[in-house]
Amino acid sequence: MPATLLEPHTFTVDEYHALAEAGILCEDSRVELIDGIITAMSPVGAAHIACVNRLTRLFNRIGLALDDAFVVSVQNPVRLGPKQEPEPDIALLRPMTEVRVPEAADALLVIEVADATLATDRAVKAPRYAAAGVPEVWIVNLPDKQIEVYRRPGANGYLETRVAAPGESLRFAALPDASEVRVSDMLGM
Repeated sequence: MPATLLEPHTFTVDEYHALAEAGILCEDSRVELIDGIITAMSPVGAAHIACVNRLTRLFNRIGLALDDAFVVSVQNPVRLGPKQEPEPDIALLRPMTEVRVPEAADALLVIEVADATLATDRAVKAPRYAAAGVPEVWIVNLPDKQIEVYRRPGANGYLETRVAAPGESLRFAALPDASEVRVSDMLGM
């Protein structure tokens, strides 16, 4: 009799949510759903926390100046498809009137703050954001003190990438009227 290879079970977003509703996953579980696999998230360190707080403050100020043109969502899920629900550090979302988990179409900009997670954010999360059509992703690269900018999503990743260093400023593409944000301010320099 030939050997049978067992296939791992992957979860849909609905099954993932059912696990939370059943109490199997709790609010404090630091996990996200990537390719149908419940993936542990890296513990956050002091530099990561400070950066997320700094970005939250900066983008809330910009949003207020634009009459709340977007919502700053901090470390909350964004549904990318039936088997993808990552939790980016910051997501700038279109204002929503209904109560639901935001989807890729709601995202104007997704920001991942990366220290220990840099390789995963680049090789795993960014391509999934692109495939889902998130228009822009910034990876705040804490070790190298720079911001990686990914724009123009395609099926195989982002078609436009660049690196911004301290001394430069960035404006996110979805809201060209928004004020520029200095890289050094985002990095806390």
